[in-house]
Amino acid sequence: MSTESVAVEDLTLEDAAAELERLAKEIARNDALYHGKDQPEISDADYDALKRRNDAIEARFPELIREDSPSRRVGAEPSNTFAPVVHSRPMLSLDNTFSQEDVRDFVASVYRFLGRLPDNSIAFTAEPKIDGLSMSIRYENGRLVTGATRGDGTTGENVTANIRTIKEIPNELPKGVPSVVEVRGEVYMAKSDFMALNAQMEAEGKQTYVNPRNTAAGSLRQLDAKVTASRKLRFFAYAWGEMSEMPADTQMGMVETFKSWGFPVNPLMKRLSSVDDILAHYAEIGLERPDLDYDIDGVVYKVDSLELQQRLGFRSRSPRWATAHKFPAEQAFTIVENIDIQVGRTGALTPVARLTPITVGGVVVTNATLHNEDYIRGIGNNGERIREEEHDIRIGDTVIVQRAGDVIPQVLDVVMEKRPAEAKAYEFPKVCPVCGSHAVRERHEKTGKLDSVTRCTGGFICRAQATEHLKHFVSRNAFDIEGLGSKQVDFFFESEDPSLQIRTAPDIFTLERRQQTSLTKLENIDGFGKVSVGKLYAAINERRSIALHRFIYALGIRHVGETTAKLLARTYNSYEAFAAAMKEAETLSGDAWNDLNAIEGIGEVMARAIVEFYKEPRNVEVIGRLLDEVKPQEAEQPVTTGSPVAGKTVVFTGSLEKFTREEAKARAESLGAKVAGSVSKKTDILIAGPGAGSKLDKARELGVQTMDEDEWLALIGG
Repeated sequence: MSTESVAVEDLTLEDAAAELERLAKEIARNDALYHGKDQPEISDADYDALKRRNDAIEARFPELIREDSPSRRVGAEPSNTFAPVVHSRPMLSLDNTFSQEDVRDFVASVYRFLGRLPDNSIAFTAEPKIDGLSMSIRYENGRLVTGATRGDGTTGENVTANIRTIKEIPNELPKGVPSVVEVRGEVYMAKSDFMALNAQMEAEGKQTYVNPRNTAAGSLRQLDAKVTASRKLRFFAYAWGEMSEMPADTQMGMVETFKSWGFPVNPLMKRLSSVDDILAHYAEIGLERPDLDYDIDGVVYKVDSLELQQRLGFRSRSPRWATAHKFPAEQAFTIVENIDIQVGRTGALTPVARLTPITVGGVVVTNATLHNEDYIRGIGNNGERIREEEHDIRIGDTVIVQRAGDVIPQVLDVVMEKRPAEAKAYEFPKVCPVCGSHAVRERHEKTGKLDSVTRCTGGFICRAQATEHLKHFVSRNAFDIEGLGSKQVDFFFESEDPSLQIRTAPDIFTLERRQQTSLTKLENIDGFGKVSVGKLYAAINERRSIALHRFIYALGIRHVGETTAKLLARTYNSYEAFAAAMKEAETLSGDAWNDLNAIEGIGEVMARAIVEFYKEPRNVEVIGRLLDEVKPQEAEQPVTTGSPVAGKTVVFTGSLEKFTREEAKARAESLGAKVAGSVSKKTDILIAGPGAGSKLDKARELGVQTMDEDEWLALIGG
């Protein structure tokens, strides 16, 4: 089953990992088209939907965040057309918000991180988000020396000659400016200039351009600067890179300084303090948007104080002190022609609406996720009504469809006035449509609440679950076996020939041996051939020795993603130690259970899922056969040099006074420490603020090093 049709809240950990892999590839491809070739294939709204879905999955499954995650990357690799320029300070992108609630959460997170009450004492700037090309312009001793595109955020393209042709960008700055100045902003083409250019192209019988943003980007990447000069590009300054000295201590002050130096700045930028004022300005800009002579796709909010910006710091690719409030996604009306059920690897039954094709946000939409049984009935996760009482979703209904957070659009509401008389309430299946096993909604043993997801109980007898499990096992972040993709897995699983069957993971590693004595040779089957079969066997044999975290991740333990697998590998070092600890933790008590729960990022739900996985005899049997074929390597231990706390496990407790808990955790992790939520024998340091209680007592009992906030700051260098 394609994971892109599953709502974020209904994704299993394994399906989420597969979806993040798909999104990483798709976003990287669109980044290259947009930033590198100025030839986007999708609209900004659709691109934002991809990014938002990726961010939503990462927020729900932080342990799955990939090394190549779009949340850790900015833009695309710089092209080879121009010489590379390494930015003195990275050019990071911004997180996006899409609703008033998101904006209120952003402002609240700033106050919370800084340990302050939300009393409107922190000022923010708000300015239009220009839809252009990000640019960094460097001046030395007042003279323009370099103009560079953002590129991948670290390295951009040297377009200095073309930048010099933009009349709004000064070649020299006034006397008295700092010796090194990097002004950053957006190069764009005015709508009026774009229309005039297209009129000229049409008059000359030449092909016209698609939109101002792509035209501006293409113009800036011309090898002949005379062509760039003819395109009337413009510029707004709003940020900076390296500065030998700071001429102001606020965001607004810096922008006003740029204006005094001769740079154009956006006249709609304001300094505001309350969320209500910020949202009101957003609404005002939205109303002015059609009349502006440049394209915008939202409003950017930034903490005004540079001192607070420094305290708030950065995430991997974006600042904590800024966000972009995007304008709403598009909606459309269409008809539900049918409702199908798709079955995932963990047995989740996901309903999908088949729609009369409709264009939404520049894309033809034929499917929309219906999430789960309750969503069809109009009930939210907490039992609340999400639509009017009678607004369930039925086949034949006219519905409102929106492309927003999900790649697959979602049905928002039903147009009751157009409901056909013959429409009947949808009956969610009680059996799996793939294998016929019972489909049930589990009840949480503690809360008594029904799970929102209906699951097939067939387990490995269900083809959908078994094949999806194998596809996870051979996926890139697991065993990464080249030549054993989705189609090949389906072929081997469905084969009735014992020499070709792959029904469980160990069968992969016995395939070559079984083929040696078989009369049915794989190389003689359409779609394979001698060369490809040889490469497949070689790829399989290359994975007989594998990194421990890959081995653990490949097992498909519910809730255990790539990041969690790495944590488990680092904690237990060897597979034997890991498996023995899980056996010892069977009773959900004792040292082994406590140590598992103490690992940062592993809560009780995940810990229970891991232990329950190892209590299942079939899982242990399959792993045993797998270990006859494969040897997991011992984990590489973290480097402990360069920081006094690198590789150490620390716990914060009590009421911290010198910094907030979030700030303390961020600082510790930036120095290479692991932050745990509870004290165990593996804890190295406990930092105790006023009011420390049971954790401090336990640390003393276990002989763990304890210190107060001042001692901690002295240790890490303030």
